[in-house]
Amino acid sequence: MTGLLDKTIAAIRPLSVAAMAQAKARQDMLTKPQGSLGRLEALSVQLAGIQGKPIPQIKHKAVIVMAGDHGVVAERVGNWPQDVTAQMVYNFLRGGAGINVLARHVGSRVVVVDMGVAATLSSQDHLLNRKIATGTRNIATGPAMTIEQATRAIETGIEVLESEIPKGLDIVGTGDMGIGNTTPSSAICAVMTGRPVREVTGRGTGIDDDLLRHKVAVIERALAVNRPDPARPLEVLAKVGGFEIVGLAGVMLAGAAHRIPMVIDGFISGAAALVAAGLAPGVKDFLIAGHVSAEGGHRILLEHLGLRPLLDMEMRLGEGTGAALGIFLAEAAARILGEMATFAEAGVSEKETAGT
Repeated sequence: MTGLLDKTIAAIRPLSVAAMAQAKARQDMLTKPQGSLGRLEALSVQLAGIQGKPIPQIKHKAVIVMAGDHGVVAERVGNWPQDVTAQMVYNFLRGGAGINVLARHVGSRVVVVDMGVAATLSSQDHLLNRKIATGTRNIATGPAMTIEQATRAIETGIEVLESEIPKGLDIVGTGDMGIGNTTPSSAICAVMTGRPVREVTGRGTGIDDDLLRHKVAVIERALAVNRPDPARPLEVLAKVGGFEIVGLAGVMLAGAAHRIPMVIDGFISGAAALVAAGLAPGVKDFLIAGHVSAEGGHRILLEHLGLRPLLDMEMRLGEGTGAALGIFLAEAAARILGEMATFAEAGVSEKETAGT
């Protein structure tokens, strides 16, 4: 590892126990039966611990969507052409995609980053061109990228997150775009969780049974060819990852280092989270699972990370759509804690103690 990555990992500290205790104490004084708002209460306490504030603030929001292409599409593991990656990036920039709609709904900006799209995208002010290469190499025949490219990609993710902080940043959602990216994500999931490929590989954009069996075989071949070692997370990314996945891992590490809650989206963001947690286990405390997707391996990797999803809506679009919904709930949790009156403030009598 190199300077920026090492420095970022070293900056990750535990959640603030004091802030969490104060948040929990206030929750217990609000005008409601204790625990009656369920996971919103626990979420507000986690947010307090992340930000180090007894009453966390969620005002400035961003969904960072990273895009990249994958050489493994040459193995025909899906049913969509690779050109769709670039086309969807333009759709994001025009504001016409699902993530744009949900981001507007929750009041979040969308940051679109070209990490490795296999096309030359036209220069636009609101596109961050951080292209490492025009797509990865085919993981079924060799490593996806060099270790140098993986290092540059993860540090690019760190830099993207840090460049957003001066604009105001209280919470971040992670999103992705990349035709074929459930294949490297399944490979990463199998390596980092130790589960069989067939258990963690899903249908992606909706492939049939025959194509699913082929996809599993391609991933098994990729693991046999590359022999990724889970004890070396950055090398796992280099051998079977994707540029957008590596970049998202960097975003998560930087978010944890700067005490910013990170709401992760679906399977691809989850694969990035597995590697980020492999590099720095403390990052897990800063992650919020926006939802569990319909992709089979997503539930497995969330359990491995010890994350309980906020929603189960059978979504599998990606883009950060589930993260945007998670941001909505996180803001609701913070506002309940900060704006709801206590019994004393409202002049409401608390429940009598039994036996008095």
